[in-house]
Amino acid sequence: MSTTTESWLVGLIGEGITASLTPPMHEREAAEQGLHYLYRPVDLTVSGRAGTDVGDLLRWGRDLGFNAFNVTHPCKQLVLEHLDEVSDDAAALGAVNTVLIRDGRFVGHNTDHSGFGTALSTGLPGAPLDRVVQLGAGGAGAAVAYALLKAGAGTLSLVDLDYDRVRERAAALAGLFPEAVVRAVRPEDLPAALASADGFVQATPVGMHSHPGTPVDPALLRPGLWVADVIYRPVRTQLIEAAEALGCRVLDGGHMAVGQAVDAFELITGIRPDAARMRAHFLDMIGRGL
Repeated sequence: MSTTTESWLVGLIGEGITASLTPPMHEREAAEQGLHYLYRPVDLTVSGRAGTDVGDLLRWGRDLGFNAFNVTHPCKQLVLEHLDEVSDDAAALGAVNTVLIRDGRFVGHNTDHSGFGTALSTGLPGAPLDRVVQLGAGGAGAAVAYALLKAGAGTLSLVDLDYDRVRERAAALAGLFPEAVVRAVRPEDLPAALASADGFVQATPVGMHSHPGTPVDPALLRPGLWVADVIYRPVRTQLIEAAEALGCRVLDGGHMAVGQAVDAFELITGIRPDAARMRAHFLDMIGRGL
């Protein structure tokens, strides 16, 4: 436990984030670490501000003594032009979700990709990555795909309803990871891709409370295929339950949600938090319907 008397003031900028579980996750872990830590949501929806105001909010936060901000939709790309420095991974992804304020300068990082990478290595240790299929190539999907390739995926097949988008995403990732095969796959070819896959990642909104259901027919799943979902409300999505019932190894979306918070906490404070404790707190909040 830390004995520092330094205090931390952190914010989260985004739309509809007043009920986010990230602030209480950070504050609880900080208390366990003996840190004075206050984390406040800056909800654009509540304040009536646009995502393009993110630069002003960062500057005002700096002047008011904030140490850092997490940034979410719709500001992850918009924030880039306001930063003094960007980590290599965030620059490659073209998206930032954590901004450190250091000596008056704004330094951008991306813990979405590292959060999924940690989730994969700890939640599915030893999972084969020779052939992975990912459904969804949007914002979260980009970070997940990057993490899969960084973890050593040999062939990554990206599937999205927007075929032009997925082709652009596949080409960009192939340029970053020339040792891997990254291909765009049309939705109608998903069954064939899954038939020979080692793992399947679901990175679309399907499965959320507001978008119930499964993004693929569970009949396409089989024992021996590992299945990961990025949805964490609910943690036990219909896809995760169906895959587990078939004997698949599964990774629920809560692992990524906690993983990104763990990495952001360490970037902000310089202290590595207890990831297991943060996940237990996260699951407790989800279980209480927070």
